[in-house]
Amino acid sequence: MPLAMAPFGGWGALAAFLSLLCCRGSGEKAFEGPKQLMVGSGEFQFINCTASCTDPKRLVLETALNKTLLESQTQWKLFKVYNISKDEELLCSSTCGGKQETKVFHITVFYPPKQVLLTLSPTTVAVGTLFTIECRVPAVAPLECLNVTLLRGTEILCNQTFVGTTLSPQDAVVTHNTTAHREDGLYNFSCEAQMDMRSCGGGLVHRVSDPQRLEVKEPVPNNQMRTIIIIVVVLLVLLVTSVLLYRYWWRPRHN
Repeated sequence: MPLAMAPFGGWGALAAFLSLLCCRGSGEKAFEGPKQLMVGSGEFQFINCTASCTDPKRLVLETALNKTLLESQTQWKLFKVYNISKDEELLCSSTCGGKQETKVFHITVFYPPKQVLLTLSPTTVAVGTLFTIECRVPAVAPLECLNVTLLRGTEILCNQTFVGTTLSPQDAVVTHNTTAHREDGLYNFSCEAQMDMRSCGGGLVHRVSDPQRLEVKEPVPNNQMRTIIIIVVVLLVLLVTSVLLYRYWWRPRHN
C-alpha cells in the first residue's frame, strides 16, 4: 500500500502560502511559514523568503541543497528545496535600507514508515495452542511519534507506542502472543504503522502491511497417548482373538 501523508508538510505549506497570497490585501505581509520544519528523509520542502521592506535590494536563500525558484515578487521568493537527507539550516538573507536581515529555517529530518512487515509464527496451528504475531517497521525515527497497531480483521489486538529521543533510524518491533481460536482462520491479520509529526510541523504518515491468514486445525492427540491407545487396542484384539480360538478349537475336543 502506498505511503500516505496528510497535507501538513511541503504541500501543506505551499497551499497555505498560495491561499494567503490570493486573499491578502496589498498592504499585508506575505506568508513566511514556520521556522522549525520536519521533513521526511529524501523529501522536499517549500521555503518562502520574505523581506521586511517592500523593495529589498537583495533577497536570496542560502543553502547547498538543490533548489528551484517557483515564484517571486518584490518582497518575497518561493523556493522548492530537494533531496533533504539530514538536518539542515537554511538561511534567507535580504537587504533593506542598507541593513542586512536574516531568517534561519531549521529543518529536522525524520524517517517515516516505508515498510510494515507482518509475520505469523507458526502459520498453521491447532485450536487452543499459542502462536506469535510480529510486526516490524524498519528504519524509522523518531520512535516517540510512531504508533503500531495489530489487527485481526477490524479488531485491535495490540496498540503500542514507543519511547525514545534519538533521531537516527532504527527498527520498531511489536510482538504479541495469543491463543488460537477456531474463528481466527476466518480473518486477515494485519499491522498498521502511523507516524504523527503534525505537532512538529510535519505530516501524518500511515502505512499498512500485507494481510496474513492463519490456518487453524482441530487439536490432535498427543503422540505418546496415541501410541498407548494403539497398543491397548491391539492387546484387546489379541485377547479377544485368543479367547475365540480357544473356544473354537479346544472345547469341542473335550466334549
